[in-house]
Amino acid sequence: MQLLVRVSSTESLAAAVQTGADGVYLCAPDGCAKDCFSVSELQEAFRYCRLRGVKSYVYFGALCTDSDLLRHRDLVRIINASGADAAVVGDLGLVRVIRQQAPQLPIFGSEGLAVHDLAGALAAQKLGLSRITLARELSAEQMRFISERTDIETQAFCHGEQCVSYSGQCYMSTAVASRPASRGQCMHPCRTAYSYFGDAPGEHLSLKDMCLANHLGDLKRAGVAAAVIDCTAKRPEYTAMLCSMYSSCLKTGTPPSKADMLRLESLFSREGFSDSYIKGEKGVCMFGSPNPAPEREARSAYADARKLYQGEGEKPLVAVDMLFSARAGEDITLVCCDGDGNEAVSRSPAAQSGKKATSKQEIRALLSKTDKTVFYLDNCQIDIEEGLRITPAAVSAMRRACLDMLSAKRKQSPERVEGNWQPGLKRLSFAQAPEIALSFLKTEQITPEILDLRPQIVYLPIWRMHEDTKIIELLLKRGITPCAVLDRVVSDKQWPEVLMALRELKQAGLSQVLCTSLGQTALLSPLGFTLRGDFGMNLLNSQSIKEVKALGLSSCTLSFEQSFMQIKELSQSLDCELIIYGRLPLMYTENCIIHKHHGVHICHNGSMALIDKTGRSYPLLSEKGCRNTLYNAEKLWLADKKDDYMRLGCRTLRLCFTTENSKECLRVVEAYMGKTEMTPERATRGMYYRGQ
Repeated sequence: MQLLVRVSSTESLAAAVQTGADGVYLCAPDGCAKDCFSVSELQEAFRYCRLRGVKSYVYFGALCTDSDLLRHRDLVRIINASGADAAVVGDLGLVRVIRQQAPQLPIFGSEGLAVHDLAGALAAQKLGLSRITLARELSAEQMRFISERTDIETQAFCHGEQCVSYSGQCYMSTAVASRPASRGQCMHPCRTAYSYFGDAPGEHLSLKDMCLANHLGDLKRAGVAAAVIDCTAKRPEYTAMLCSMYSSCLKTGTPPSKADMLRLESLFSREGFSDSYIKGEKGVCMFGSPNPAPEREARSAYADARKLYQGEGEKPLVAVDMLFSARAGEDITLVCCDGDGNEAVSRSPAAQSGKKATSKQEIRALLSKTDKTVFYLDNCQIDIEEGLRITPAAVSAMRRACLDMLSAKRKQSPERVEGNWQPGLKRLSFAQAPEIALSFLKTEQITPEILDLRPQIVYLPIWRMHEDTKIIELLLKRGITPCAVLDRVVSDKQWPEVLMALRELKQAGLSQVLCTSLGQTALLSPLGFTLRGDFGMNLLNSQSIKEVKALGLSSCTLSFEQSFMQIKELSQSLDCELIIYGRLPLMYTENCIIHKHHGVHICHNGSMALIDKTGRSYPLLSEKGCRNTLYNAEKLWLADKKDDYMRLGCRTLRLCFTTENSKECLRVVEAYMGKTEMTPERATRGMYYRGQ
């Protein structure tokens, strides 16, 4: 199992490599993420890593717009030619670009794809990915289930920050600061204090950092190919301490010492670390607030850590085999080979007979002097004719020449094919009047008066629809298409129940399903449903729309983290849907925040809410599996902007109802259809008008 480290500077890179990393993540200069490497720094990092036998992976942490993809085309060409070992990507459009521009460059799926089940892994494999990052929320058992049933490699985080929301499914930074986490601009609103009604403020959304140093064996047994340490925004010394500890644990198969753990905890933790998810647990024990170390203690610990990678020189990381040959009347020859197929040969004039012949032991001692290089002598074969005298200077010169040649060869970029990606012609947008889709959380919100307004589609959670299948017949009689909305996370253990429910709903007349993840699309494609894609697929560019179309979607919902101007420029090769009303979902959590606060499950007793320091109230609703969705404090309101969104060419416009009662739902629909006038007290335009 590889040990991978995500680093954020050239010094952190050296710290990771010198203390045992098998590979490093280098953040691409994508214009969004912090702590990224420039193109020249990336190229130098590739050479640095190749020389030392360490893999270098370029991490594209941000979702892309169409203009980003055009800019990334040149970057992909450069990193492919410069020898990156893989690109780590969370944007489906960028996957398409890399596949065509650099067909031999491996692509890993990042945590942004939120792969949490076997179906997600199979979908990633279908898209051409060779490795995927499993969601942090998975247990060792769930990881093993996925790894054993797919050919795609899996990797998992073993140390670093944990967001309370599933990766790729957090939009809170967008809502509170117009800084999308999906674009590498997260302001970490989960680390601030919130209160329940009447309660004192507390960090109800702040999870402890993950630490799986005691569970590396569990990851191995789960078939995980690589364990990933996230050291972004951390000092190089902290990186060195972490990497040294985890590397030692992997090599020895033993857990870290208590002293190591106490040192880490004293430097930075959130009231300790957490290993709950891998054990299949969750709850109050996972939450914590930061505990910064005292300055004097931190200074001493960091000084010790600096010695791990800035000690007495280069640490020998690459084993070499040497063959030394000296025969009378023939040139002296030294052949050096590394384990990657590189070979170097050095020759010296023939040796002469002498009174004091050179022994094999003397030759070996001279060849072993690889100090201040990345090499160390592993196997050595010496063939020397008796009676020959060979000067130490000649042997040392040959050794240096061979190692210099090996270094140069190891730094060379591999030869790769270069492809050619073109964005293609822009498809004309949908020119007719768009359909209206209404999304409800409860059947009680659906009234005859609303249906009389003749929406074309009604979305309802699968479990609400399954509780009362008569709603399907009612909608069909009205000429309205019912569509079941799947949970945003469906675990492998939950899938049999979901599939059974879908079969029963299909018998009742259901024909359409709203998929909330790539895995759901891949799994349900053969079942005969018309599949629609939801906002959780994070579609911001024309190429990603083409990718989900290839997976079998008949329509897709565009990300609400882009502007109308960007949406207007999209090439809509698939029927596109736009959310134009409602409380936008900001977080989808595996941990039940309501249970954390009250100690009991009272989610069914009504809507709960978190209140920030400004008094804004964020509704917190329960989901199946003891999960939560946190919604925005303000509702998206665009009824007075009809001319703007009607010009975008979307096939469907969706109004989302969450906490509204049936009367409120009716008033909103009537306002959007121009039958009444309505002005909400507090509302938001979302990101749709950003930069306009």
